[in-house]
Amino acid sequence: MRPRGTVCGVQRISSRQVYANPWMTVREDSVRREDGSEGIYGVVDKPTAAIVIPRDGDRLHLVEQFRYPVGKRRWEFPMGTAPDRAEVDPAELAARELAEETGLIAGRMEFLGDLDLAPGTLSQREHVFLATELREGPVSREQSEQDMQARWFTIAEFEEMVRGSELVDAQTLAAYLLMLLRERA
Repeated sequence: MRPRGTVCGVQRISSRQVYANPWMTVREDSVRREDGSEGIYGVVDKPTAAIVIPRDGDRLHLVEQFRYPVGKRRWEFPMGTAPDRAEVDPAELAARELAEETGLIAGRMEFLGDLDLAPGTLSQREHVFLATELREGPVSREQSEQDMQARWFTIAEFEEMVRGSELVDAQTLAAYLLMLLRERA
């Protein structure tokens, strides 16, 4: 039987928060491994996120925005978390992110699967949804998303953007794969 606080042979000895903002916290955990050796883990904690694939037949709706850490604009599927690190039901979060970023409202929202973005450093879990039976509504982007662009692409255009390294967002690519696997099932 493992001691309390032990996960897969790694026991947390102590934890301290080293940074926090409205979107994430960073903590450093001191750990003891199963062999008795000690070490540390730096962990970025972020709340549950949702990724939405808006699809209308052969078209996918993407958003483009400036991503500060890489210093470039990136095309991606609508996605996000709740404000102030709140935990929200993933389906509600997906519907909200879709409407906020694109103005689209889904008549049907289908869960496709889960993603871990960077499990070596990030605790966040993402839930992927396919949005169909879409209708237009008002866009209500957050202040930080005011430069966001949104538009439809055919699946052929989407895949050409991937091949040409114009679309490189890993979350979007993984979500697309989940959609393709659903279609093959």
